Amino acid sequence: MAEAAKRKKVTINTLMAKKRRGEPITQLAAYDYRTAVVSDRLGMDILCVSDTGGMILFGHQSTVSVSFEEVMMMSKAIDRGSKYGMRMVDMPYWSFHVSKEQAIENAGRFVHEANAEVMKCEGNRHHAPNIEAIVQAGIPVQGHIGITPMRMPQLGGFIAQGKTARRAKELIDDAKAMVDAGCFSILCEVTTSEVAEYLAEILPVPVISLGAGCRADGVHIISSDLFHLWEEHVPKHSRIYTDLIPIMEDVITRYMKDVVDRDYPGPKETINMQPDELEAFARDMKWERKLEEIKAA
Repeated sequence: MAEAAKRKKVTINTLMAKKRRGEPITQLAAYDYRTAVVSDRLGMDILCVSDTGGMILFGHQSTVSVSFEEVMMMSKAIDRGSKYGMRMVDMPYWSFHVSKEQAIENAGRFVHEANAEVMKCEGNRHHAPNIEAIVQAGIPVQGHIGITPMRMPQLGGFIAQGKTARRAKELIDDAKAMVDAGCFSILCEVTTSEVAEYLAEILPVPVISLGAGCRADGVHIISSDLFHLWEEHVPKHSRIYTDLIPIMEDVITRYMKDVVDRDYPGPKETINMQPDELEAFARDMKWERKLEEIKAA
């Protein structure tokens, strides 16, 4: 598309300039090539390879069981499909938690093998040292606070965070610690809107809302939620723009019926031999039924 050619590569400076101008940043969790191609040409700022893709594409029931190799596979697909949007990788469970050395090694692999530009790390102030190690190694990081799926049992389930003054203060401290560690951005997942709003006012870096209201510097949504592709659960903060499930059911049902009725493939979808070549082939193969069919025609 001609419009795509006018785009400039999104960088951290691009995002900082948007924050200063008060222009909302768009961030999309994507994990397949075609979504990357379409989103990139339409102007998406950040394409985040989310471990949620392991649930949509591979059937995992939570992001905790999504493997490093699966996230790497999705990351490579996003790289192939994007030119302008910032390529972010959501570092999977237990890939940066053990040590600074482990964190640097795994972040470096995503950069080296999948051409990723920045990482996203879920956690709190206790994870800041390992996050800082990644940043000091030269790889930018978006810090992720609030509902962090990797810590679901510790948080008591999928429960909105920051409803009390005490818990809100803890989240503020987590975000500050991540910024002090060098994070170029903070993602607030399912925190109260006030937490994200306050952080956007006081922090020098962009604050992105994932189910945390519209008063942050930008918004993140999971691409499959836009189309209702995870039927098992629809988060309160998601908005279904088009429900693809009934469309898929209709198409697949019609396809199966056409096959049963021998209506597909039809003449338009079929390649046939020229009559003389068909007759020669049928004679060579001694295909008597076909020879009789040719003769009758």
